[in-house]
Amino acid sequence: MGSLGVMELVLIFGAVLLVFGPSKLPALGEAIGKSIRNFRKATTQTDEIDVTPRRDGLPPAQEKATVTEPAQETHKV
Repeated sequence: MGSLGVMELVLIFGAVLLVFGPSKLPALGEAIGKSIRNFRKATTQTDEIDVTPRRDGLPPAQEKATVTEPAQETHKV
């Protein structure tokens, strides 16, 4: 299986032109370019995770949460 030749590339470009139309091609090219750039940046970037504990020991979501007492039910006899 070889690489794509000039004729195959022309056919692919023609099919894309028919499907999306000439007005959408610049936006489509820009979106594909951004996707490729983001993919390359994500694959070359090192993954860093901060595992240092917080000083207060609780994440911000748990600090604001308060425990509420359930409502007492009254029974009428």
